[in-house]
Amino acid sequence: MRQATELLVQYAHYHRDRRNIATHFAGIPLIVFAVGVLLARATFVIGDLTLTAAWAAAALATAWYLTRGRIDLGLATSAVTVGLVAFAHEFAGGSIEEWLSFGLGAFVVGWVLQFIGHYFEGRKPAFVDDLVGLLVGPMFVMAEALFALGWGRGLREEIERQAGPTHLRDLKRPAATTR
Repeated sequence: MRQATELLVQYAHYHRDRRNIATHFAGIPLIVFAVGVLLARATFVIGDLTLTAAWAAAALATAWYLTRGRIDLGLATSAVTVGLVAFAHEFAGGSIEEWLSFGLGAFVVGWVLQFIGHYFEGRKPAFVDDLVGLLVGPMFVMAEALFALGWGRGLREEIERQAGPTHLRDLKRPAATTR
């Protein structure tokens, strides 16, 4: 069970260009929303309770975030994830065409933004080397948002100590091949 600091440092090695990080602020929430939309129509019953696969996925993600050793970051990431999944349910109830348009549309736009960001980075997305990166992405974006608000100075310093500071990569030069 890798802890938040280790996971964020590993993810940060793939995300040092500020333009890449900026695209993730839109791309990752769009992807989480899209997955919520797409999973919101799949339901199952437990006793008298009917749940959607989206809520089950959100619950599992929440459990994972809350067990990474940073309860504050886990709670913040989980709250945003739950909010996105709740919002996603609003778009899952229409026709199949509407449901798929919202779900697949947001998914594609989210990933296009991710790949644009990685063009600036000059590196492949982190999940290519470690699928856990798909869960770390939302936690990374939340940490970056909180860093901007002055939270987590020690965590930010540790990430920068190990992964380096953020920068704007000169697109005329090849990307560094660290890690």
